[in-house]
Amino acid sequence: MNGKPVAVITGASRGIGRAVAIALAGEGFDIAAIARSVDSEGMEILGPEVEKRGGQFFPIGLDISCTKCHKEVVANILDRYDRIDFLVNCAGVAPLHRKDVLEMAEDSYDRVMNINLKGPVFFAQKIAKEMIWMKEQIADYKPVIIFITSVSAKLSSVNRAEYCISKAGLSMASTVFADRLSKEGILVYEIRPGIIQTDMTIKLKDKYDKLIGDGLVPQKRWGLPEDIGRAVASIARGDWSFSTGMVFEISGGLNIQKL
Repeated sequence: MNGKPVAVITGASRGIGRAVAIALAGEGFDIAAIARSVDSEGMEILGPEVEKRGGQFFPIGLDISCTKCHKEVVANILDRYDRIDFLVNCAGVAPLHRKDVLEMAEDSYDRVMNINLKGPVFFAQKIAKEMIWMKEQIADYKPVIIFITSVSAKLSSVNRAEYCISKAGLSMASTVFADRLSKEGILVYEIRPGIIQTDMTIKLKDKYDKLIGDGLVPQKRWGLPEDIGRAVASIARGDWSFSTGMVFEISGGLNIQKL
């Protein structure tokens, strides 16, 4: 068995996924980075960032919604490293076109749900089964699964309902996995980002700049992918080892209810 822990990150080529991969490399992990394409500019940038922090970089091409592809991908990671210690389900998309919920198209709903919910759930299921087996094979093995959701799991947006529904479902998936895997010694967490400066949100920069300036976010700034990376790194260090099922909202105070 490879003695160094291995982290698998989906959606690793940009935004939150890339920041998480870099943060985990800094915590001593080798990185299996999953994205739709291994040849993208984002993956080319990520590789040297991981390696300069001492991690091996293993780029993998996968559309997470292709559930029949999961088995081969997991097998390839295990062939290379003999272990998977940490899974961060980060891959996700917004609707291609924002439409009122009364005009939401079925094909848009299916696309978002397959990528944001179905794919991550079945990928986590596959890796969880491997983790259960590895618990008996690896000394001092401390497996972790993280689901990256969104404040949209709780906050309604009527012009992108499919996104909200997918993140609400993924939030419950995190809870169910935490419940089931607690007896297996596998820790599961949900990280719920707020308004984070990524490719997904940059198209609405002016809108969010105004909302943030008007006080929507109590801390009065955009979140950064690195904010999420630091939260994941804290979990990786074992700082929350008695908190399986915990929801970490990284939103600058959007969770504060006030009059």
